[in-house]
Amino acid sequence: MNPAEPLSDWRQVTRHLFMIRPGHFGPNAETARSNQFQRVPSYTAAELSTLALREFDGVVAVLERAGVQVLVAADLPDRVTPDAVFPNNWVSTHNDGTAVLYPMATGNRRAERRPDLLVRLAAEGGFELRRVIDLSWLEKAGSYLEGTGSLVLDRLHGIAFAARSARTHAEALGEFSRLGGYRVVAFDASLGAREIYHTNVLMSLGQKFAILCSEAIGDHAQRQTVCAELVASGRSLIEVSGEQLRQFAANCLEVDAPGGPVLVLSETALHSLLPGQRRMLERHVALLPVHVATIEHVGGGGVRCMLAEIHLPRPARLDSRSENSLQHPDP
Repeated sequence: MNPAEPLSDWRQVTRHLFMIRPGHFGPNAETARSNQFQRVPSYTAAELSTLALREFDGVVAVLERAGVQVLVAADLPDRVTPDAVFPNNWVSTHNDGTAVLYPMATGNRRAERRPDLLVRLAAEGGFELRRVIDLSWLEKAGSYLEGTGSLVLDRLHGIAFAARSARTHAEALGEFSRLGGYRVVAFDASLGAREIYHTNVLMSLGQKFAILCSEAIGDHAQRQTVCAELVASGRSLIEVSGEQLRQFAANCLEVDAPGGPVLVLSETALHSLLPGQRRMLERHVALLPVHVATIEHVGGGGVRCMLAEIHLPRPARLDSRSENSLQHPDP
């Protein structure tokens, strides 16, 4: 597919999100091979489901109290998708009305892709979905790129940061760059002997700040390049350690809210931050912690992975109406 023009993004953050309420949450043996953050649970399947749903509903409640608009869709009952709670890996949306569908590394995650859901979300929220770039064909070539897990997007400057891994391949990055118009800054990252499976575990970009675990980038030249790009973007650079990375300190997302921007992060991440790091963040955002310990521990992904941003445009007449009129789509 060759879209008429590159992606056009002029906002870094949004106050519109969609989330998938998990119906089959649990350990995923297929993804565990590349995800060093997954842990074997000590709960039964029924207990895990109850805990995951409680955490999920708690995140939605915290976001909605802050004035963030959340569209919630149910997991599909006829598909076994233990990681459906992490929709940011299969789709991204953009300010020009584009949605991108991504090639997933494991078979049981490919079942999470739901193009029909994008149409429903757009209709329900009054968003304009103008085109879809489908990169899922790359799976046949064994080339993968897992959405805004693999890509940390500087939407303001058209830069896509990407840590190469078993889930983030050079060929797929090249295709995203060619079709989307983003300049890719690729690098290698690891903790110990294992590569980091997703870029959004080690870095996060807000409007005016960047969180980065630079020690995970072993190559000195690559590390300098990434840091220089972040500083050149005008953002304050906040460094976190490898141990803080393990506590999901960089797996967070700035979201717009009526009272000002907030940084959605897990309680685990918040407790790992040093006082100076908190002060630097609070110059730019209010911290909005949520409890997702079970999802982090068993799923190996944090709260940022649970949040799929909706950057699609809305007609002026809808954009100016009360945001509270948005309804959740039916399961």
